[in-house]
Amino acid sequence: MHQLGHTRSRHCADHRLQTPDTFVRASWPGMTNATAIVHTAPAAGAKFVQYTAEFAAHGELAAGEPQRFIYVLEGEVEALGKTLSAGAYAYLPAAESRIASADGCRVAIIEKPYQPSVGGAIPAGFVGAERTIVPQPLMGDPDLEVRSLIPADPAFDFAVNTMTFAPGAALPMVEIHVMEHGLLFLAGGGIYRLGDHWYPVTAGDFIYMAPYCPQWFGALGKTPAKYLIYKDWNRPA
Repeated sequence: MHQLGHTRSRHCADHRLQTPDTFVRASWPGMTNATAIVHTAPAAGAKFVQYTAEFAAHGELAAGEPQRFIYVLEGEVEALGKTLSAGAYAYLPAAESRIASADGCRVAIIEKPYQPSVGGAIPAGFVGAERTIVPQPLMGDPDLEVRSLIPADPAFDFAVNTMTFAPGAALPMVEIHVMEHGLLFLAGGGIYRLGDHWYPVTAGDFIYMAPYCPQWFGALGKTPAKYLIYKDWNRPA
């Protein structure tokens, strides 16, 4: 139904809320039988690219120059010689970043030029499953669970976590920091503060937060809220 110009989406200098009614799909370089919903990119001021790739049968994304992190949202994808289903993920160095799907799938993808650490080794590719990660309470709150999907190793120049909020749980503080974020809501919803704005958010929404953007989230409703979140890490700004 036509919404007569109404949307929850908003683009501001230090943040952006992108809701599914505003998603635009287009082919992405290296894609075959697939399209991309580009959520953020250097064109918008980010230092990384994040998009949702939608693969039809026999879809493929060729290896590219940036390192990639992928999180499977739906269906199955082949990466690093493994078959990954929903909730599985992989870190893919540039030379090993090809992914493909026999029957179609949806995958969250993050790409970032690798920034080496001083004297550090380049990390190897790996696959994992979110369900096998032991959740950690954020700042001691058992109603706010964090699962770290990238090892806490200085060889990696970014971090990706899932965060799950019990109904009524909230971040314990308004955060303001040097890291930028890309955030994809996976389930539930609530209220997100970004800068001086307050937004209702729900599954399927994407949020970009620039460095030093004030940010806070509280979960609402009767089911847990969950999101996948990226941040740059372990390197000077």
